[in-house]
Amino acid sequence: MADGKDIGILVLRVLVGLVYTVYCVLEALVLTFIPRRYRRKNIKGHIALVTGGGSGIGRLMCLKLARRGAIVVTWDVNEEGNAETVRQVVELGGQCRAYTVDLCSRHAIYATAAKVKQEVGKVDILVNNAGVVTGKRLLDCPDENIIRTFDVNIMSHFWTTKAFLGDMMARGKGHIVTIASMAGKVPCNRLVDYCSSKFAAVGFDETLRYELRVDGHTGIHTTVVCPVFISTGMFQGFQSKYLPVLEPEWVAEEAVDAILLNTRVLHLPSTMKINLFLNLLLPQKVMFYLSDCLDVNHMMDNFVGRKKVQ
Repeated sequence: MADGKDIGILVLRVLVGLVYTVYCVLEALVLTFIPRRYRRKNIKGHIALVTGGGSGIGRLMCLKLARRGAIVVTWDVNEEGNAETVRQVVELGGQCRAYTVDLCSRHAIYATAAKVKQEVGKVDILVNNAGVVTGKRLLDCPDENIIRTFDVNIMSHFWTTKAFLGDMMARGKGHIVTIASMAGKVPCNRLVDYCSSKFAAVGFDETLRYELRVDGHTGIHTTVVCPVFISTGMFQGFQSKYLPVLEPEWVAEEAVDAILLNTRVLHLPSTMKINLFLNLLLPQKVMFYLSDCLDVNHMMDNFVGRKKVQ
């Protein structure tokens, strides 16, 4: 049972917390008026590893990281796509190494991570970007597809992070990036497995950030990126009258900027924060009604997905 002294300390901590909250709000407000170019960190010479770098957002992030002077490592199951990413990075004058990796295999991830450390060096920036989507109702989704969704979209994050985090801790610096989705914040019809994996990815980032802070590893940053649907072909057939479909180039640019600015959470577009607020504030029945009005519940009715990885 807490005594008077404990209660007094708790009250004092609450008051300090309120002052700290005001400070943090003012700090965030001031930073919005400072141009990004003055706040970006320098990653020249840093080793940046991107999973799923053989196509889509992953490839674009590889290119943009290379433009910033990073030494890029791309992991992908698609050897041809990986080779094309390397070609484009080198064409820009950057450095890039490709490794063909099955992210469904924990042992393959650990073995390839060891090769990267030996052949390229210790990773400074880890971008867990690779993702897959089935786009079927739960009972129509084969078990193997559900397992693959979780293996790629979240379990691989554990294995890649475990492979490289120790080196970051030893050096006192690093950055772990999780490319999640707004589907990891709000539910969507015909995406039970996908949303579940992305909810897990968001939780992975948030909890890892807390663990690192509690253990005193303040030089290691984490970023989670939560975009709505992107026109990469991964969600081919997705249709919405009201939700925006984002351009891959813009998403990649914002994601890389989030790394350079040490942004913890990035919602794309930022207006999606309103949806999150309403989801917390309003009864679930109301949210379902609003989703129906905005045709959100039928966005995946004509989904076909990416036919072939480019």
